[in-house]
Formats: sequence, structure tokens, C-alpha cells
Amino acid sequence: MDTTVVVGGGIGGLACAVALSRAGQPVSVLERQDAVADAGTALGMWPNAMRALDALGLGDEVRQIGVPQTEAVFRRPDGRLLTRIDTTRRLSEPVRLISRGALTKLLLGALPGGVVRTGVVVSDVDSLVRRNRAVVGADGINSVVRKQVFGVPDGLRYAGYSAWRGLVAGEFGPSGETLGRGRKFGVTGVEGGRTNWFAPVFSPAGRRYPEGNMPELRRLFGDWCDPIPEILTCTDESDIIRHDLYYVGPPLKSYVRGRVTLVGDAAHAMTPDLGQGACQALLDGAVLGRCLATMTDAEAALKRFDSLRRKPSQAIAATARLTGALTMRPGFAIARDTLLRLAENFATLSNRGWSSTRS
Repeated sequence: MDTTVVVGGGIGGLACAVALSRAGQPVSVLERQDAVADAGTALGMWPNAMRALDALGLGDEVRQIGVPQTEAVFRRPDGRLLTRIDTTRRLSEPVRLISRGALTKLLLGALPGGVVRTGVVVSDVDSLVRRNRAVVGADGINSVVRKQVFGVPDGLRYAGYSAWRGLVAGEFGPSGETLGRGRKFGVTGVEGGRTNWFAPVFSPAGRRYPEGNMPELRRLFGDWCDPIPEILTCTDESDIIRHDLYYVGPPLKSYVRGRVTLVGDAAHAMTPDLGQGACQALLDGAVLGRCLATMTDAEAALKRFDSLRRKPSQAIAATARLTGALTMRPGFAIARDTLLRLAENFATLSNRGWSSTRS
């Protein structure tokens, strides 16, 4: 009954496990895949997430590996500049861009051997609760823990758009987004001299492209301003990731049921419009691990975690949805441009989360 079991080996679950392990607390991570997934593209580590990484003892490594983002440039498809934002102006340090694979490797490397067990499918959460101190549902957007324990059969809503993502060799200018009607194309640097790109498009859920992703990408973005056509030319069809975008809705009234809690996408899956999904998962994991490590009563620790993390994470998720609606919906150009002029103010909001959640 002393062990905390984490269901899912994503960023939030691994962060919680690292926090507990470094505090000398027994923890086990159960991952259903045969290996912890490290696929994906770039993640932006905002200062709030960097402070959480510092608490886990990994901040300096991320600073060394990650590419600092000092500005974000927003343009129209013809190349006309909308705005250029100095991302360091209101932040204590630059956002660090790092690939999901590199961050996952760092988190795994901070755990003792045997903590992470792969190929384990959890079908009965109640049995885990009976045998362990606490159960952490870190099993992603389609969380089994959320469905079984929280009575939410689905709990997901389609955002109205899907996205393609990819990584290519080479550096393609400053980070930023090119904004069209119902679609946009973003680029960010990442370690190793590579560029991460992402291309959300308004479309019905479940839409498929029998001829492949690249022909559709070229149709939608092939005549947009540089460097977008060149990035598409450098991208191999087999390296493209595409998925519909969902979020948890309505927001959960609590992330806790007894000795079970949710973190990361299981608790508050959000659209990627603010680049805060991984940051919020890290904050969840670090704060939860600290609560469990410093409080003897597991239920009280989880309630404390919920009081510290639920409202801030849900506020970020709501802001992401609003940003997505304003930047993606056709006909919202005026509102979108106004949002961009005010965008620097978001730096203050998104930087909250660690210093304000110290117990």
C-alpha cells in the first residue's frame, strides 16, 4: 500500500514518477505500449515548465539541449507581416524548444531501472486502488482511468480542426505562424539544427486523404510564402503525423476521486494553440509528486494537488480554445489580428503555474 502507481508513461506521468523517486517514495509506471512513446515534434518549455523541470533536477539539461525562442513572427500567406512579438519581454527566461523524444529521454533517464513497466494493459483500475497508496491516471486523452473512475464515458469534444505535423532537417527562419482563412502553418526550431512544422486546418472529424497527406498539404499551402513550400519539399510523406484535435469538455469538476487522480491530457487535454499542453502536464506531475512526497495522507495530498492545479490548467485550456477559434475560424480575421496585437499579454498568464502552486 506504499506505492503510487502511475498509469501511462507520458510526460505528466513520468514527471510525477521522477518527483516521487527523487523524494525516496516508491512508484511504478505502467505503460501499455511495448516502449514509452517518444514520437512527436517540438515542445515549447515556458518558464513555468522550466521551474518545474528545475524542481525535478532536469532544468539545466533542457536549457542545454533546447533551442531558445526569442521571438514569434506572424504573417499572412502572401508574406505580409502581421506582428513580431519579443517572447522574452515579459518572461524570466526564453521559451526552450525541445523535441518530445529528447524530453522523454531525459525523464526516463532520471528514473531508476524497473520503475517503468511496458506492455502492461490496465483494465481494472479499482484493483490497482485496493493494492496501492494512490493511482495516477496519466494515460492520455482517451484515458481509461477517467472513463472508469470518473464516470465520463467519452469526455471529449472535437475542436473543429485537424493538424499535420513534421520535423525536417535544416533551419527555416524565425519561429512563428502564417495565418490564412481556416488554416495556418507554423514553424519552430528544435535541437540538432532541425525545424518543427505544424499545419492545422478546419475540417470535419475523421476526414481521410486516400492519395496521401502531401498532395493535400501542397494544395492547401504550396503557394504560400517562403519558407513553407521548401519545408514541404523537404518533408517525407512517411514522417508526417496527422490527427484530429480534441479537448476535454466540459471541464472536470475535480481531478480527484478518493485515491485516484488525473494529470496531463487525461485531466485537461487542450488544443495546441498556445503550445502549453506539455508544460501543463509537467506542472501537474511535479506538483502532484511533491504533494504525495510531503503529505502522509494520500487522499489529502490529492485534494491539495487538485486545489493547486485544476483551475490554472483549465484556465489555460480555455484560453487555448479561444485562441484556436479566433485564429482558425474563417471570417475571424479582424478579431484574430486584434488578438495578435494583445498576444504579448499572454506571456504573463502562461508563465503562472509553478511559483503560485508551491504548497
